This record gives sequence, structure tokens and C-alpha cells, in this order.
Amino acid sequence: MQTAYISHPDCLLHDMGAGHPECPARLGAITDQLIATGLLPYLQQHDAPLATIEQLARVHQRAYIESIHMAAPQQGLFQIDPDTAMNPHTWKAALRAAGAAVLAVDLVMAGKVENAFCAVRPPGHHAESARAMGFCIFNNVAVGVAHATAKYGLQRIAIADFDVHHGNGTEQIFRDDARVMLCSTFQHPYYPYRGADSSNERIVNVPLPAGTDGTAFRAAVSEHWLPALENFKPEMLFVSAGFDGHRDDDMAQFNLLETDYAWVTRQIKEVAGKYASGRIVSLLEGGYELHALGRSALAHIRELSGL
Repeated sequence: MQTAYISHPDCLLHDMGAGHPECPARLGAITDQLIATGLLPYLQQHDAPLATIEQLARVHQRAYIESIHMAAPQQGLFQIDPDTAMNPHTWKAALRAAGAAVLAVDLVMAGKVENAFCAVRPPGHHAESARAMGFCIFNNVAVGVAHATAKYGLQRIAIADFDVHHGNGTEQIFRDDARVMLCSTFQHPYYPYRGADSSNERIVNVPLPAGTDGTAFRAAVSEHWLPALENFKPEMLFVSAGFDGHRDDDMAQFNLLETDYAWVTRQIKEVAGKYASGRIVSLLEGGYELHALGRSALAHIRELSGL
């Protein structure tokens, strides 16, 4: 069983301006590593489709979707919030990023691949049902989860989010949905300044201090995520794969290494193998130091693929 690698050239055209850390070169850093190591030809490569309005509207308010569509500029940049902007290509890139999650679900559920990695941008886990923020327009992982429940009737889906920032949008969208578990580690206190006190039996938030290293991160996953996942017995797992906790990434103050991302991927794969027939859909979130991003994503994809 192969791993799907889903991306699209449109995701390279979204650009929020010179010097912005969420830049097109992020995707190139990942593909460069996959090519250099010879892994790319062993992945099942797919172009991300455009998400439909109906697929987006499962998790976003229609008025919000329309407002984003209308905000797309003909030229230059339109600033949505202090961190997030649109250029003339952003609308289509955002539809591709969400559409990648939909295609990944379809490929995995059809048994055409065991799992999938979506190398897409803009990222998604900060986007709430009616708010763009933190570089995110639509919540890609949420669109994928909603597609899995709507089309395939899955009743227990888990999301593992190891981005260094809390996935506030994902929590907001699924907080009252008994079918979805969110397991999240993140630096606290830090942007978006949420999640430290909002846990429940399905929202497993593990705030960690600046300076957290691999030992502390692995302990948090082992002590909090894994028991919750064992109890929940997910039928499918999604990953918000943010690599901005790497020690070389100055977006935050974690000290993780590629080996830590490989380790957490193995833990997720073990749960998926036990309860979910191996079904995993992983989507790129953060990761801004290009060399560290490329190496970390490679470690993650290598574990997913078993190669």
C-alpha cells in the first residue's frame, strides 16, 4: 500500500508578501528533500482538486466563505488580519488546500492508498468557522474530517495536532461534535493564546512551556494522547502536521528534532493500525525554517510510507 502525496502548483502562487514566513518556498523545501532522498517516485502523486462550496460549508459559515471570495483582490494584497493576506491567487490556492483533504479521504477510504500527506498552503488549523487568522483561510483538516463523516458515515475520527501553535480553529469547529477527538500539543503561553484550559474528554490539549525538548514532548504524547486515543478507538486519524516546533525554527521556542516527528508519526501509525485499518490523512500546517521543515516533513512522510 502506497502513501499518497497530494499537492498542486496553485498552492505556490499564494504569496503574502516579501519576508512573510508562510512563503511558497516551504513546499519546495519538502519536495527537494523527497527528490534528493529518492523517496518521491515511491509515493502516489496526485493534484489537489478544488474544494466545493458545499464541502467548505460543512465547517464554515456560507457568509464567511462568500466574504473570502469577494475579498480576493484583482492585484496586490488584501489584508484579512495582521498576519494573513490574500493575493489574486489565494482563493484558488485555499480551495486546493481544502480539496486536497477531500481527495485524501477518498483515496484512503477507497483503499487505493493506506495513508496520505497533503503538501498544501495556506495552512488551516487556526481558521474558525467564520474567521481567518494565523496564515489560515479555510480549515483544511476540518474539511477533510467533515467529508469523512458526511460521505462515509464515520463515527469516531481523531485529529493529532503537533504544530507548535494551538489549533484553535479545529477546536472551535469540533468542540461539540461527539464524533471527533482532538489531541494537541502546543507552546503556552503563545499565539493564539487559547487551549490551555478548554480540555474535555474529547479535546486533549497539552500546553507545554517554551524550551520543551523531545523528551518532554514524547512524554506528553505518551501520557495524554495515547491513552485517550486507546479509549476513543478512532476509525480514521488526521494529522495537523506542523513542524515549527523544530529547534532551528525561530517561529517559537520548542527544541524538537526530526527524530521526534518520526517518533510521533510512528505512535499515530500504531493507533491507526490497531483501530482504523491504517487510515491516516496528514496535512501540512506550520514549519518556517526551510531546511528544518524539509528534513522534518521527510521524516514524517518516510514513517507514513514505511520506506
